[in-house]
Amino acid sequence: MQTKSIPESFSISKAVAYLISYILHPVFVPLYVTAFLLYIHPSYFSGFSDPAKRQVMLIIFLNAVFFPLITTLLLKAVGFIDSVFLHTRKDRIIPYIICGIFFFWTYTVFRQQELYPAILSSFWLGVFLASSAALIINIYFKISMHTLGMGGWLGLFIVIAQAKDMLMSWPLACVIFLCGLVATARFIISDHSDKEIYSGFIVGLLTQLVAAFIIL
Repeated sequence: MQTKSIPESFSISKAVAYLISYILHPVFVPLYVTAFLLYIHPSYFSGFSDPAKRQVMLIIFLNAVFFPLITTLLLKAVGFIDSVFLHTRKDRIIPYIICGIFFFWTYTVFRQQELYPAILSSFWLGVFLASSAALIINIYFKISMHTLGMGGWLGLFIVIAQAKDMLMSWPLACVIFLCGLVATARFIISDHSDKEIYSGFIVGLLTQLVAAFIIL
């Protein structure tokens, strides 16, 4: 009897890599970061009521998730991009610009209202700087957006650790582990080169440090 072989294009490692890439997609990273600041860190939002915290999450969801996703779908519908997965540098130009506008607007909202902690403004300035840097780098090569987001997450946690108002050893360890997972997943299922993946981490991390130097 001849056994059927599993198609070469499918493997468990690829399935897991796709799952990781979706769960830790850069569009969701701001939600995870904000949830940490709101519900885990002991001091940044300690005086906020639950409805006020949910309002912050709603603002982040609309500006970081809903509007960028809807914009990408509309760009695909009208033919400005070839794929919603933004495989090419050409496809990424307009989404980078539009998302940069949303990110700067979010930064401005939190910066101009003093009731929000400065760390939130710092984070969003870093997100805006990272998207702006990615737009410029996109002229030369296709930087990994996944590692860009994870680098920003790691950079923010390094900034928080410097404040020394929370033991950040376990959050940093978790994020470093997640960074490794994302990088491995992108190596498995994407066409990114080593330079494109590692530069995403570096740019994301550095832009958070720059934003913290400006704001904090």
